[in-house]
Amino acid sequence: MNRDSSPTAVTVWHRHLASGWMLATGLVSALGLVVIAAVDRPHRTMALWLLIISAAFLITGAIRVTVSPGGVTAGSALLPFLRRRLPLDRIEAASARWTRPTEIGGWGYRWNPGLSAISLREGDALWLTLSNGNKFVITIDDAETAAQLTNQLLAHGQKGR
Repeated sequence: MNRDSSPTAVTVWHRHLASGWMLATGLVSALGLVVIAAVDRPHRTMALWLLIISAAFLITGAIRVTVSPGGVTAGSALLPFLRRRLPLDRIEAASARWTRPTEIGGWGYRWNPGLSAISLREGDALWLTLSNGNKFVITIDDAETAAQLTNQLLAHGQKGR
C-alpha cells in the first residue's frame, strides 16, 4: 500500500480441475509399461518410450487456471512450470459457454489453426478472444465468473499491468 493513497483491491479468480479418467489412464498405463520393461527384455526399449504417452495423460489430466490483473494463466497442476500465460494486453474479450471436446479438437491440450484449448471434459468453458484473432478455450468450472473478471480487468484499463 502506498502511504499517499488508499489500499487497492486485487481480485483473483482461481480454480483446479482434474480428469479422473485421464489420470487413471496415465497411471495404469505407466505401471503396466514399467512392469513390461522389467520382465520383457526384448520389448524394454519400446515400453520405456511408450511411457511418454502415459506422462502426457498425467501432465494434462489436472490443471490450474488463474485470472488476475496479470492476465489468464492455465497449466498443469502436476508440473506447474508447464503453463500458458496470456497477459491482458493479448486478450480482446472473454466469454463463457458450454463446450464439448469435439468442438475444440478433443481432450487434453489442443493446438489448431485459430484455436488452442485445454479440454478435460464437456461443460463450462472460458473462451478468450486474443488480439491476433485466435481463440483460447479452457474447460473449467465457474467459467462465467472468470470471463466476467477478465472483461472487468480489460474495461478498467488493467491491460499490460
